Amino acid sequence: MAHRQEPPPVQENDPSEIDPIWTSSRTARQTYALGEVEKDITRLLSLAASSVSLLTLPQTDEPDDNLPQGEERSEQFVLEVSEYFERLDSIQVAIRSSLAHIRQSRIAPSAITAPPLGFVPPSLGVGLPRATGTRGLQEERTDRDAWVGILDALTRLKASQQHEQLLVHTSPHHAMNT
Repeated sequence: MAHRQEPPPVQENDPSEIDPIWTSSRTARQTYALGEVEKDITRLLSLAASSVSLLTLPQTDEPDDNLPQGEERSEQFVLEVSEYFERLDSIQVAIRSSLAHIRQSRIAPSAITAPPLGFVPPSLGVGLPRATGTRGLQEERTDRDAWVGILDALTRLKASQQHEQLLVHTSPHHAMNT
């Protein structure tokens, strides 16, 4: 009996494999969850297509369809329809969760409506800073990170110098010379 070739199973991502940027805030986690919903919708459409294929008469199958025959066909249909409704339910829960997040965050509706046709967003964060003093997020982060690095280096330098002075003042050689 020929078995239908299954698409690779959709696996839940291990939290350790998720880029930390997606776990940095509640909004980032919600955005990641919506990306997963998008993948679930793709799988949902695939399940719908294969379920419809399983409903067709076996005589209309193409040789390369690899669809099961007889009772196996009915069993496969039941499995795919069950997964379809489970996935549909998880999509519904995820979308409701995202809507609840939007309501709780009190995000203005204007922030989530589509921009007008032909709108080109500004390229803040990319390119050279403008003369007006307006800087993008990336420039601000780079500037902040540079100052944090400078502060860290100076703090370590000061601690090292204090440690060396302490060693010089407590060494036996220094005590003999005084």
